[in-house]
Formats: sequence, structure tokens, C-alpha cells
Amino acid sequence: MKKLIELREKRAARVDEMRNLHAKDNLETKEEERFTALENEVSDIDRQIAREERMVAFEREEQHGEAVSGGEFDREMRNYSLSSAISGALSGQLTGREAEIDQELKRGRESRSGASGIHIAVPSEILLGMEQRNQTVGTDGAGGYTVATNLASMADRFRPALKVEKLGATILRGLTGFLDLPNLASSGTAGWVAENGDASRSAATFEKVSMAPQTVAGEYQLSRRLMLQSNEAIEAVLRRDLGFLLAQALDLAAINGSGVAPEPLGVLNTTGVTTVTTESNFSDTTANLIAELELDDITGTGAFLTNPTVMKDVRKLKDGDGHTYSLAEVFHNGRVEVSSQVPTDIGAGSDKSALIYGQWGELYLGYWSAVDILINPYHPDVASNGGALLHAFLDADVTVRHPEAFAYAEI
Repeated sequence: MKKLIELREKRAARVDEMRNLHAKDNLETKEEERFTALENEVSDIDRQIAREERMVAFEREEQHGEAVSGGEFDREMRNYSLSSAISGALSGQLTGREAEIDQELKRGRESRSGASGIHIAVPSEILLGMEQRNQTVGTDGAGGYTVATNLASMADRFRPALKVEKLGATILRGLTGFLDLPNLASSGTAGWVAENGDASRSAATFEKVSMAPQTVAGEYQLSRRLMLQSNEAIEAVLRRDLGFLLAQALDLAAINGSGVAPEPLGVLNTTGVTTVTTESNFSDTTANLIAELELDDITGTGAFLTNPTVMKDVRKLKDGDGHTYSLAEVFHNGRVEVSSQVPTDIGAGSDKSALIYGQWGELYLGYWSAVDILINPYHPDVASNGGALLHAFLDADVTVRHPEAFAYAEI
């Protein structure tokens, strides 16, 4: 990251020199040659920046955990139909790839099917947004109408941006028992000794952070007519809305979870995550955040995360001549992401917004289950009208492995 910053600063200096030369009405021969040389140098720097940015992206990907699914399983999911799985489960005739995937995900786990409802297991990639699919209803020629009357493409509502996984959080899938993450808390010491002298004895110390499954759930009621007439609509509703609600709850817990059972503990409430001094000059505050990690020898690609309230004020910052600052200047060429999931009610007066800076690979998200869908046609609310209740459950947890890898300011 340091090299990338140096390259961008070098490029900016060369462009400034070119701009000064270009401002002249007529250039002398040596000035023309200098302008051409600068132009070639900027092109070469651009190529170096592109390579360095690719390396930064690769390093960020290395911080991600390995997904359990892959290969043939991923290819199967491309043709997975959630609506077919639900219809098959309701009729007792779950077949095809949906049945195979359901059996694979249930293996070694107690089935919940019985008098209280019907249980199907759905890959978390299907509902939590890791798999990108076309969610539109479709056109008439493509057979996209799902009921007898004309139906346009379904429009989604506006939703908060989910940023935690995109920032590089480490993802652990397919967990079973409780999980402990051991850390080397402190090293021993080394010192100089005289000839034939004895070395001083020291010892390393260790610590751990633990993860355990916590359950997040959502529920929908479907009418009999909806299930009969609008198979595609069921798919869209479940994928876009119910699945997003589970992912949104996990993302919010990772940022600001209270840690009060059953809610996981998020970054902002983790002991050891430092609150830095908020300066009157915003760029001084971002410098404090970066320095807080550097002072603890935290290396790697860090990134800022804040909310639209803070970014609104940042975009209004101006110099003495009334010119706005670029985000690169304000955030010292660091990556910055924005989401309304970041709270606006922290601080002593509950009126401050959070500006978080961190090495996001030190935030761990663990998944103990697929997304379990319980289809209950027997509940009193739906049994008399032929409908069904759909309950979605996900067992997951979040933890900060090294709290010193994060810091935040109250803005």
C-alpha cells in the first residue's frame, strides 16, 4: 500500500509539471522535449499503479477464508431453483438437483421435518447474495409472465449497502462445533550476551477468541393463490428480500453488534478497539486512525467504512479558495466505503457517527449452517386458507481476532 501511495504522489507531481508547461502559450524546444518526456513517464507510472493495484486486490483476497463449496457444487447451484425446492417439499416430491443439495446439506444434522412443518436446507450462497443471478420476472416472449394477467418485471426496493464481506472479512463456512481462534499475544525477549554468557530466559504468551453459532431468522406468510399462480415471484421474494434480511442482520452485527445474547459482538463494541481523537481538521482525524494501526505494527491493506451522513460533510470540505478536496486527499489515498449500516447514534450524546478504519481480514464471519427454510402449512394462521409460513434460519457468528487491527472516530 505504501508503494501505491508513493506512485500516486509521483504521478501527481509529474502531472502538475505538465500542467504548468501546458499553461504557456508557446513552448521552447527543450520545454517540448520535457513535456513529451513527462507524458511518457506518466504512462509508465500508470502501468506501475495498475500492477500495484492488482497486487493489493490479490492480497485482499488472500485474507478471505476458503469457502466450503466449489467446483461441481458451484456449477449445480447455477441451475438451482428455490421455488422448485419449496414446491417439491410441500408436495412431498423433492427431486433433482434440489433434492441432492438438500440431502448433502442435511448430512450429519437432525432433520426438522415432522408435524410442525417441512424442512429444506438451502445453500447460503443462494440467499445471502454470494451468487449473482438475474432476478427479473422476464418478458412475454421469454415466458416471463408468472400469472394469467400481464406482469411487468418486479422492481426491488432500495436497500443498505452491505460492505463487511466486500471489505475483506475472513469467511469460515461449514463449521460444526464451537471454534477457538488462538493468537500469539506477546513474544519473549532477545538480548546480547557476553562470550560464554547465559541467555536470559523468557516466554511467549497466548490468548484466544471464541466463536459459537448464533441464530438469525426471518418469516414470511404466503397465500395459497400466490403459491399456485406466481412461482417466479416466490423465487424473487425469497432471494431478494428474505435472504437480504438475514445478510443485513449479520452485516449490521459485524459492525455494531452489542454482544448481548443472542446478538454477536461487533467491531465498535469490541474491547481493545481504540477510539481516536477527533480533530477539527477531518484529514487529521483520518491520519490519526491510520497511525493508530501503524503504531501497533498492523500492516496490510486497510480501509475506511462510514455512513452517508459523514460522507455528505466530507464532500463539502473546501480549501481557502473554495475548491473541494478530493477523497484521496481527505482519506490519504485509502479505500473508503459507505453504508447506512454504520451507526449515527454513538458517543456520549448518542449523536455522533462512526468512522471506522481497519484491517478487515481480522474480522471473522463463521457459518454453521446453510439457510434452513421451514415450510409450515399447519399453523393456525394459514391452515384454514391453504397458505404456508416460510421461516428462514441462519446460524452464524462474528468476532474480531485482533482488536488492535481496528480503530474508529466519533464524527
